[in-house]
Amino acid sequence: MGLFGNEFSNVVEWQETDEDVIFYKWHNDEIKKGSKLIIRPGQDAIVLYNGKIEGIFKDEGSFDIESQIVPFLSTLKGFRFGFNSGMRAEVLFVNTKEFTVRWGTKNAIMLPYAGLPGGLPIRAFGTFQMKVSDYIRLIDAIAGVKDTYTVNELKTRILSILDQLLMKWISKEGKDMFNLQASAYEIGQGMQQDLDMELLKMGMCVSGMQIASFSYPQEIQDKINAAASYHMVGDMNTYQQGKLADSLDQPNSGAGSTASMGFGMAAGMQMAQQMMQGMQSQGIQSQGTQSQAAPASGRHCPSCGAAVGQNDRFCAGCGQKLEVAAFCPSCGAKVSAGDRFCAGCGQKLQ
Repeated sequence: MGLFGNEFSNVVEWQETDEDVIFYKWHNDEIKKGSKLIIRPGQDAIVLYNGKIEGIFKDEGSFDIESQIVPFLSTLKGFRFGFNSGMRAEVLFVNTKEFTVRWGTKNAIMLPYAGLPGGLPIRAFGTFQMKVSDYIRLIDAIAGVKDTYTVNELKTRILSILDQLLMKWISKEGKDMFNLQASAYEIGQGMQQDLDMELLKMGMCVSGMQIASFSYPQEIQDKINAAASYHMVGDMNTYQQGKLADSLDQPNSGAGSTASMGFGMAAGMQMAQQMMQGMQSQGIQSQGTQSQAAPASGRHCPSCGAAVGQNDRFCAGCGQKLEVAAFCPSCGAKVSAGDRFCAGCGQKLQ
């Protein structure tokens, strides 16, 4: 920007070199007769006199200040440029474009979570859009004491606010802490409303808020990924068989060798299980054969009347404990379990 001289007419303009500048203030000792005001696309020009707004010009183009600008100024309508005199005024050029700002949590925010005394650490990243909406508040809050103001300067002021708003809206009822992306739109809308109220104090408005992603510490993310994998697998047997087949397709790799060893172990275990099952099956069949032969003994359960074998100690039908019959080793006579001598021959019983 060139400065106006005291003897020559000049051009009052803002040649933008940085798209992130929110406003630029032109000021000099005085504006000379014959000077022009140039307003480019995406700019508004505000003429200030003694710190007060005299006029706001939004149409783009080149304007003669004496004939086209001064007649519209609030208190300077009758101002006339003299031969050696000029108008002492400031011109504030405002960038009317919408700014897109990238943001991210400065530090991980700790959200209350059952089982984690210190809370669950979460970070978030995204963008928001803002633009100038109220010139009077902008001048009162910022432009009155600064010549330029950038998006990065404003961003520094609001990052701490964003962390607080993020915590507020994540903590709302019903949020799944391990699937926050499903609630990203709702959380973003709430943050936009609150941030808009904050920036309104500086003459800005927020037109959009997006949350691109949430992130967790690596160890927590690993657990989330593992849980998702297990859920997708469904049948673990099929999953293991598939992994084994994939490994066996690469016999020359370490994975293939390891898989082969695992396959041999698995096969051995399977054979052992089949043998056990076979032994159990034979035991059941043997018991069935004994049960089928039991009626030839002539014994019956005193509880349910079912036929039992000669040496059965329990009834196969009702589980009743049975008394086992005994015989004298000398004469073969039947004796009771508690007899000490045979009633037939007098033989002492063991």
